Amino acid sequence: MVRMKKKRLTKDPLLTSSYDYHLPDGLIATHPVHPRDHARLLVYNRINKSIIHTRFDALAQFIPNHCALIFNDTKVIKARLYGKKASGGSVELLINRPLDAHTINVYIKGRVKEKMQLFFDNNITVRVNTLNDDGSREVHFFHDKTLLRFEALLPILDTIGHIPLPPYLGRDDNSEDESEYQSVFALHEGAVAAPTASLHFTDEQFKVICAAHTHAFLTLHVGSGTFKPVEAEIITDHPMHSEFFAISPDAYALIQSDQPLLCIGTTATRTVEYHMTSGELNGEANIFLHPNNPPQRVNHLLTNFHLPQSTLLMLVASFIGVEETHRIYQEAINEEYRFFSYGDAMLIL
Repeated sequence: MVRMKKKRLTKDPLLTSSYDYHLPDGLIATHPVHPRDHARLLVYNRINKSIIHTRFDALAQFIPNHCALIFNDTKVIKARLYGKKASGGSVELLINRPLDAHTINVYIKGRVKEKMQLFFDNNITVRVNTLNDDGSREVHFFHDKTLLRFEALLPILDTIGHIPLPPYLGRDDNSEDESEYQSVFALHEGAVAAPTASLHFTDEQFKVICAAHTHAFLTLHVGSGTFKPVEAEIITDHPMHSEFFAISPDAYALIQSDQPLLCIGTTATRTVEYHMTSGELNGEANIFLHPNNPPQRVNHLLTNFHLPQSTLLMLVASFIGVEETHRIYQEAINEEYRFFSYGDAMLIL
């Protein structure tokens, strides 16, 4: 009797279920590593499909000699606020992003109505103007009854706000997070989530790598939509969130050059690739990278390990395919890498 060889089923890159995997709870990094560059680093080479396990402080030896680097210099704001309703009930507000000088898109835990007022420390009040179908709210902030512009709100948030740690960390923020959930080159305030691949750089390592490679900065203010799971069965039915971006002249020059590009993080990657499709140097980026919409300009990626069925995991698969993504992630699990925002890193060459 001839036995038929069992055919291996391939995963459909357009099905959300193809991006599911099981992660033991113990591998979710709930606190940062000290020092930052002692996080582990998995180096994957697409040419020979090899995997090397090393540490982040060895990153420099794996970056190709003629490769240019692009960093995202966004800075995380203290976007989570705790306050009260007029009734005395507690309320939690998470700033998502400004829509104009005064109107801010937020998420609010607790039932609210249009025209309702919410009360926070330092005589800050919030008026709920619009309830959006996606669960977000549009609000105005006031200080002593004076309408605040977003840039005037930022220093107040430093006093009364909290670092908006991702919900899967399962803990409140503390004083350590004020510095650790921020890259050493963070500059422009506006993000409500950190570009996590950047968190591994120490000042010294950053200076050494920048001295050895052409580099530039762009800004993409990471919004809370980065954590929104893909709920559609077909990934292309997912409504991709948009985030404010600005590309510096130096970054634009690198994008236009013929130098290979290593993007530090998915956020830098999305910004470069959005520019490639739109030609825009600032505005709102909403590109969705996946295996059927792969990068056109970015050659290499430094990133962390991402949540199952997330757009970030699909972006990784846009570089290496679904099957290799699963193989690499399973090896990282077997080797007990730490996952998500405070977790370990992966370099795709």
